Amino acid sequence: METSLTSRTQPAIWPSVKAALLILLVIGLFCGAGWTFLNKGLYLLPNKMCDGTLERDTVKQVLPKARSADSGFNSQGTGDNLTFSCHVTTSNDSILSGKAQVEPVSRDQWLEYYRGSGKKNQLIRVSVGNIEALARIESSANTSSVYVPCTPPSIPSYNSSQPYAVVGETWISKPANTKSMPLRQTLTDFAYQLAQHTYKLAECQGTHDFPQELPRYGDR
Repeated sequence: METSLTSRTQPAIWPSVKAALLILLVIGLFCGAGWTFLNKGLYLLPNKMCDGTLERDTVKQVLPKARSADSGFNSQGTGDNLTFSCHVTTSNDSILSGKAQVEPVSRDQWLEYYRGSGKKNQLIRVSVGNIEALARIESSANTSSVYVPCTPPSIPSYNSSQPYAVVGETWISKPANTKSMPLRQTLTDFAYQLAQHTYKLAECQGTHDFPQELPRYGDR
């Protein structure tokens, strides 16, 4: 009698089990689709942005996931008055920004600007040839900069008493997806790409040997 009762009970329970499993599967798929929809913004950005100076993978490294994201760039002026800027904004108000411009500034003046008054801002620096990069090392600082000497076409190379340079600067507003050295390095690499691009747009005199990447801060 027990065998007969068990065989009659199992078929009655099995449809309920299958229905419960199906419901759980549907809920899982729905939650997964909802998460993808709410966090797809960075993944829908172009592979390369801002005239090729910024890659989507770079944005994903430093900005938190967001429902939507948008990018844009702008180029103003020419020669010794050129500024090139780039930004990525997200629906959660995190912003990655950068600009590079031709300026009448010496290397020492550039350094003093980022050190600030009283030299309170400690910097980490790397260089290759006459290209130099820096980042502030205090925990709240999300800014990096690159200095590339440049003689604009309007300035005779044989009579340039005032040093000019392309200065690239990048920063993040709102919390970043990563912190400390990885963030500083990524921002510096972005600033370097902007500086290279602006150097070419400004038609700086003479050829310049740009290495594929700057020395790593972690190698110091």
